[in-house]
Amino acid sequence: MAKIAAESRELFNTKMKPYKDLVQKSFEKEKSILSLITRDTTGVAYKKLILCEEMIYVSSLYMIINNLSVTLLETKNTDSLNEARKTLYKAIIYLEEIVTNYVDAPYTDYAEKVAEISSVPLEKRFFITRKLGLAIRLLIDAYGDNTKWRWSFVELQGRFATVAKNLIDMRQASKNYFDPRSPDFDNTIYYLRLVKKLLNESATNYRDRYELSTKRIDDIRLAINYLLALRRINIMLNEKEEAEELKKKIIVWKNKMESDQKSGVGK
Repeated sequence: MAKIAAESRELFNTKMKPYKDLVQKSFEKEKSILSLITRDTTGVAYKKLILCEEMIYVSSLYMIINNLSVTLLETKNTDSLNEARKTLYKAIIYLEEIVTNYVDAPYTDYAEKVAEISSVPLEKRFFITRKLGLAIRLLIDAYGDNTKWRWSFVELQGRFATVAKNLIDMRQASKNYFDPRSPDFDNTIYYLRLVKKLLNESATNYRDRYELSTKRIDDIRLAINYLLALRRINIMLNEKEEAEELKKKIIVWKNKMESDQKSGVGK
């Protein structure tokens, strides 16, 4: 058995090496781009978009290494999963630096930031968003249900929902959504549909984390903010019934938060 285990470990190390080499090359590329940014501040937002995609790619390499470990050694490679988690956070941070991390805010508050990537087509933004979302889902699935990171993933998914929303030029989207002649008509509909789903899930996840784990007031406050952000989109799209239902839900959640605060629940 010891010989089989040693052989399996050697095979794993051999098959893992090309992916580790690719990871190293990607980090060297990241370092080079960051160095370029310090020397040349033109087009910083576009460079950070490249860095975001590079980090998504790195996370996929780490998850491949974990899959090799599961296949060859019949055990998860937690080191690789943890590195994948860190690189996905980096991907999100790069997007936050481009379009802010504002959850519930008027579009005018961050429109200037979005304008810095005006030449990036909506289709490309939608693609990056879906790619990042898939990587996050694969990571959560790889960790499994009983991971200690269960509640921390609420933050990862919430921050992802936020940047997914903020990548959209809402002024243009509010026009394209109602114009079948627009070349971005389909992508706008599908992208906004995805964003609404992500915002709703983040609201629910933060509410669950508050109720089942932390009892921290800032968690339920964030849950409410995600509902408010979703309602902004409902109003923009003239979805009156949905906006009214959300308004009622927000009131209920706010009353719950205020009641808990008065009774000493939360931190």
